[in-house]
Amino acid sequence: MAIDLSELFNGISVSSILLLMALGLAITFGLMKIINMAHGELMMIGSYVTYVTQKWFTEPWLAHYQGIYLFVAIVFAFIVSGLVGYGMEVVLIRRLYQRPLDSLLATWGVSLILQQLARNIFGAPNVAVVAPQWLEGGVTVMPGLVLPYSRIFIIALVCLCFIGLVFYFGFTRQGRRMRAVMQNRQMAACLGISTRRMDAWTFALGSGLAGIAGSALTLLGPIGPSIGTHYIVDAFMVVVAGGVGTLIGTIAGALGIGMSNTLLEFFTNPSIGKVLVFTLVIVFLQWKPAGLFDLKTRSLD
Repeated sequence: MAIDLSELFNGISVSSILLLMALGLAITFGLMKIINMAHGELMMIGSYVTYVTQKWFTEPWLAHYQGIYLFVAIVFAFIVSGLVGYGMEVVLIRRLYQRPLDSLLATWGVSLILQQLARNIFGAPNVAVVAPQWLEGGVTVMPGLVLPYSRIFIIALVCLCFIGLVFYFGFTRQGRRMRAVMQNRQMAACLGISTRRMDAWTFALGSGLAGIAGSALTLLGPIGPSIGTHYIVDAFMVVVAGGVGTLIGTIAGALGIGMSNTLLEFFTNPSIGKVLVFTLVIVFLQWKPAGLFDLKTRSLD
């Protein structure tokens, strides 16, 4: 019983990271129809920003503030990944709209460049990030079942990001404009909204969320240059299975795939578990090609 509940909790925490990464992907894919193969590397950037920030806080003049380095790292990860994403959109992506295959190849090339850049700077071996002391240990729920503080922190962080995103899209002028472009680009342009500017900001926002996901991922294990490739396929499956461009669908997809991954790998092994998840997603898409939640807009009627 305790082992089953522990695996269930681990599945929820993994689903949380997958959700954070897929949210950024859902926003960019839903708005611009760009298949960004470099999204995993934007998460990798967030992980390395956290690693560098943690190193900074070991310096004598910052050692007394070691306990808060993670909060600083999360903010830096969002900013740095967002700026890289903004630069990608301005330099490369905006020239490839309406050319999905070209954009796929171009972003794949960017992902390889970013991976090699990380290897040149940090080396090929994985590096570990030391979690703050207040994240050590866990909550004892019952004999044999301890919920680690680090995983509880990850779940709380993802909930906070999702609430912030809902507030941004629902109650801010910039967010409502972004949502208008997402739902009907032509109509939004007719109303005077600069769709080109919205594209750049949206890409930066999605990239920043990937950076936060990378920062949270450092609490679960070592990080390396290829860490993004382990999550990019799952993130795309979340977006497609949940329904492109819908936040609720992304949540449902992340919980479904994250939980399925953890439970199937626990009862079989990682390889067979992954194959079973792929099979389930393929069968599901035969039944609902538009995903679990279909986005209804006038442009699709």
